[in-house]
Amino acid sequence: MNKDKFENFDPETFQSLLKSKEDTRLDRKLKITSREKIAKTIAAMANTEGGQLLVGISDHGKLIGIDPEEEMYMIRTANEKYCHPPAKLSFRTIQYLDYDTNPIEPLEKYFLIVGIAKSPGINCFDKKGNSKYYVRKNDRTVSVVRT
Repeated sequence: MNKDKFENFDPETFQSLLKSKEDTRLDRKLKITSREKIAKTIAAMANTEGGQLLVGISDHGKLIGIDPEEEMYMIRTANEKYCHPPAKLSFRTIQYLDYDTNPIEPLEKYFLIVGIAKSPGINCFDKKGNSKYYVRKNDRTVSVVRT
């Protein structure tokens, strides 16, 4: 696992990620609960401009923490099963200490940064085998008809 200590994570980049609004190139998820849904987001970002998916961070920029191995597994299998061709992904696990929960003995938590490379032409299949083409419009993933 590529793990960075929170203390060594560039503070400006970190604060920028927490404060940034979701848009065409940025989406946040508390955790991955549906492979089919996350595949749509992956395909949409790849088909548009590429971008970053932050997992373990709320929509309001609050660090929640996740099991990075479990989340990477969900994302990889979603990409392989539902995205054709699969998108090019990169993963970066960031470790941080949560002093808010217990200031004396902070909890070690993680969040995940998933890089999604721009690669237009990715179709997304649902469980029934129907193919759709998704793009990002502002902070939304939308289905469009390819011309």
